[in-house]
Amino acid sequence: TNEEVTAEELGGASAHTVKSGVAHGAFDNDVEALKQMRRLMDFLPSSNRTDPPRLPTHDPSDRECEMLKGFIPTDPNIPYDMKIVINDVVDEGNFFEIQPDFARNIVVGFGRVGGRPVGVVANQPTELAGCLDINSSVKAARFVRFCD
Repeated sequence: TNEEVTAEELGGASAHTVKSGVAHGAFDNDVEALKQMRRLMDFLPSSNRTDPPRLPTHDPSDRECEMLKGFIPTDPNIPYDMKIVINDVVDEGNFFEIQPDFARNIVVGFGRVGGRPVGVVANQPTELAGCLDINSSVKAARFVRFCD
């Protein structure tokens, strides 16, 4: 077809994190990649025979999230950013999103509530009005299977 295609467009990080979803993240360098992988591992048990790591937190587990009381609009046609909601609910606003660039109409990742790791799956109203499509369904299903 005589089309000019760069190596990045053909099979680079962008193609696999944004379009195909094969890669879960792309980072600027090895140091950043290792830092983020350490952050991910902090949520996971060391084996299938141990419990996930529980960490101390300064956020009380029975706290009220005041921001939520007026955050979600009464008009269903006005989108809101679900990541803001998630960051308010999880301990100390520490949310680790998985595949942030793929199927942006759904958000999946790890956070902590009461110091315990939790998996989060949420529609993202700011992208495609939060409607599920094939990519978002696959992304959510993969994450739920991983958590199980």
